[in-house]
Amino acid sequence: MKFIELEVRTVSIVHGFDEDNVEIIEEFEDELFTTKLVSVDRIQSVTEEYILVKSSHSRVIYWEYNYSMQELAAKFKRAGLMIS
Repeated sequence: MKFIELEVRTVSIVHGFDEDNVEIIEEFEDELFTTKLVSVDRIQSVTEEYILVKSSHSRVIYWEYNYSMQELAAKFKRAGLMIS
């Protein structure tokens, strides 16, 4: 299993869907950035604002990262995790 060190903070957690198929979302504000060792297998996608990761119990989490997207891409490339 490969890991990458990232500085992130939680923005929201999607807990699933209600009976009307609407996402159940828990929002977070004013979270501090924290350094995490993240299993690369958990990462679903990366946008200019967020990293989407899988979590337990079929949840997904949106993390804001403390880099530019170019810096994050370079970090992934240095770790051998990105094909350009």
